Amino acid sequence: MTTAQQETIEGTETGKKTTMALVAVFLTYFVYSYFFQILLAAFPKMAADLDGMSLYSWGVAIPSLGLAFSMLITGKLSDLYGRRAVLIGLLAVCLLGAFWCAFASNFVMLIIARTFLSIGQGGLAPLCFSVLGDMYEGGERSRWIGLLNIPAGGFALIGPTLGGWFTDHLSWRYIFWCGAPLLVLSLLMVLFCLPSRSQRTKPRIDSTGALLAAIASSTMILAFSMAGSMYPWMSKQVLGLLGVSIIVWVIFIRAEKGAEEPIMDLQVLKNRAFITLSSAGLFSAFGLVGLAYYYPLLMEGVQGVTTTGTGQIMTPGNVLMNFLGVPTGFILARTKRYKWIFISSYALTLAIMIFLTFFNASTPVSWGFMAFTLAGLGMGSIPTLNTLVAQYAVPKRLLGVAMGTLYFSVMIGQALAPAILGSAMNMTYNSTLQKSLPAEVTQLADQATMKSLGNSRVLLSESGMETLRKSINKISSNGPAVLQQTVSAIRLSLEASLRMVFIIGAIAMLLTFLIILTIPEISIDAKVEDKKAP
Repeated sequence: MTTAQQETIEGTETGKKTTMALVAVFLTYFVYSYFFQILLAAFPKMAADLDGMSLYSWGVAIPSLGLAFSMLITGKLSDLYGRRAVLIGLLAVCLLGAFWCAFASNFVMLIIARTFLSIGQGGLAPLCFSVLGDMYEGGERSRWIGLLNIPAGGFALIGPTLGGWFTDHLSWRYIFWCGAPLLVLSLLMVLFCLPSRSQRTKPRIDSTGALLAAIASSTMILAFSMAGSMYPWMSKQVLGLLGVSIIVWVIFIRAEKGAEEPIMDLQVLKNRAFITLSSAGLFSAFGLVGLAYYYPLLMEGVQGVTTTGTGQIMTPGNVLMNFLGVPTGFILARTKRYKWIFISSYALTLAIMIFLTFFNASTPVSWGFMAFTLAGLGMGSIPTLNTLVAQYAVPKRLLGVAMGTLYFSVMIGQALAPAILGSAMNMTYNSTLQKSLPAEVTQLADQATMKSLGNSRVLLSESGMETLRKSINKISSNGPAVLQQTVSAIRLSLEASLRMVFIIGAIAMLLTFLIILTIPEISIDAKVEDKKAP
C-alpha cells in the first residue's frame, strides 16, 4: 500500500468519525430542544390538571434553577473529564427524570421531577457547543454552531402543537414517555460515536465552589419565589434569605480566586464582552419567560384558546427562534461583525414586549400570532451570537467554563423571572379579584370557596369549574348568573395580572437593550491570550 493510499484511507476513517460525532452532537441538541419546545403550550394545562396554578411560577423557577446549576458545573467538569463522559451522565439523568415526570401524581412532585430532569438537560446545550468549539476554529466554527440550530428549528415546527395535541387528546404524560426513546438513542450515539477526550491528567473538582454556588443561587431564587406570595417582601424570611445569598456569593467569588480549577474562572468574568453578554442574557430572560410561559396563559385562560391552538400560534415564532441561528452563523463568518445584529434583534423584541402590555380578552388572536412570530424573528439570532462571541472572547482552554457560565447567567435570569413575575402576578390578581367579585360572593362565600377563587385554575379545568359551580349554587339562589359574574371577575383579574407581567418584562428588555449597546466588537480570528495557561 502506497503512502498516498494509506493517507486516503486514514482521511476517510477520520471523515467517518467526524460525521458520526456530528450526528451525536446534533441528536443530543435535538433532545435538549425537545423538552423545551414541547412543554411550552402544555404547561398551563399541566398545572391545572395537578391543581398547581397557585405554584405556577415555582413550576418554572425551580426547574430553571436546576438548569442553571447544571450548566455552571458541567462546563468545568467537561474541561476536566472530557465532553463525552459528562454528556453520558447528563443523558442518563434526563432519562430517569423523564420517567419520574410521567409518573408524577401532584404538582409538587412534578416540580421536583422536572428539576431532576433539568439537572440532566441543563448541560446538554453548552456541551454541544463546546464539542463544536473543540472541533473547529474561526469562521468554520461559526458555520457549524449556526447549523446546530437545524434540529431545534425542525422540531419547533411540530413541538408546541404536538405538546398541545397530547394534552388535549391523550395526556401530557405522553410528552415524557415519547421523550424517553429519544434520550436512549442519543445516549447510545454519544457513547459509541463521540471520541473520549480527557483534558487533564489529574483533575480536581472545585467542590467548594459548586456548593457555594448552589447555596447562593438557591437562597436567592427561594427568596424571590416566597416574596409577595408566602411572605411580604420586607419580611424577615425574605430579607434573611436574600442576605444569606449575598454573603455566600461574596464568599464564592473569593473562593474562586484561590481555586486551582474554579468552576467560574475569574479570567472569564473580567472579560468585558463576556460580562456584557451575560448581563444582557440575565435581563432578557424576563421578557422571554413572559413570552414563553405567561403569554400561553393569556391565550388559554383569558382568550379561551385551546392548548393545541396555542401550540399552533407559537410554532412560527419558535421556528424562527431556532432556524435564524443558521444564517446568523454564516453571516458572522462572512462579515465578522455582530454588534448591529444584537442591537436590531433586541430593539425588535423590546417593541414586541411593549406591544403585549396592551393585550386583553378582546385582542384578536391574529395579533398574538403576529407578536410571537416577530418575537421569534427578534430573538432568533441571539443564542447563536451569544455562544459564538463568548467563545471568541476567551482562550480555548476555557471553552467549557465560558459556555457553562454564560448559560448559567441566562438560566438564573429564567429562574428569577418567574419568581418575580409570579409574585407580581399573584399580588395584582388578588387585589383585582377583591374589587371585581360580586358582592354576594364576598359576603356569603365560606373560606374554602374564597381560597379557591384565588386560583385561576377554574379557567383551565372542567373539574375546577364544576367545583366552583357547586359552591356558588350553595350560597346563591341565582347560581348561573352569579357564576358567570364570578368567572368574568376571575378572567378580568388574570388579564390584569398578566399585563403586569408584560410590563415588567418590557422594562427588563429595555435594560437589556441599553446594556447591549455597550458591547465591544472583537475579532473572531484573533487568538485570545491565556493569562493562566497550564
